[in-house]
Amino acid sequence: MIRKAKISDVRSMHGILSEYAARGLLLGRSLSDLYAQLRDFIVVDEDSTHEIVGTCSLRICWEDIAEIRSLAVREDFRGSDLGRAMVEICIREASDMGLKKLFVLTYVPAFFEKLGFKPVDKSVLPHKVWGDCIKCVKFPDCDEEALILDL
Repeated sequence: MIRKAKISDVRSMHGILSEYAARGLLLGRSLSDLYAQLRDFIVVDEDSTHEIVGTCSLRICWEDIAEIRSLAVREDFRGSDLGRAMVEICIREASDMGLKKLFVLTYVPAFFEKLGFKPVDKSVLPHKVWGDCIKCVKFPDCDEEALILDL
């Protein structure tokens, strides 16, 4: 079941995101960041055990653009289309809010291209670059690819 994240989910979310961050696959999030941005997150709650097995965030950046962030599915659930389902929920939510564009920075561009995202130069994302990216250990040598979806 995919649902909005709750306070009780934060430590599990942190664990999943930390595993990906340790492998350099996404930007890590501190517990305090997760608590502060909790309203942006959805999670996959595994039906039989009620364990959190995936997480994703939709963060509004400006009046017309938002970012999909912190998309991660626990390794033992990869390949189950849970990531795709979470992204589709974020796309619908962004569209329902009246946003015009949705972007992602990723090491897996093919995944997002299957969902209609198109490669774009990072320079068209100035709010993102000077917001979160400046805090990244890889800044200014970001090796993620930027993709954008027109809604």
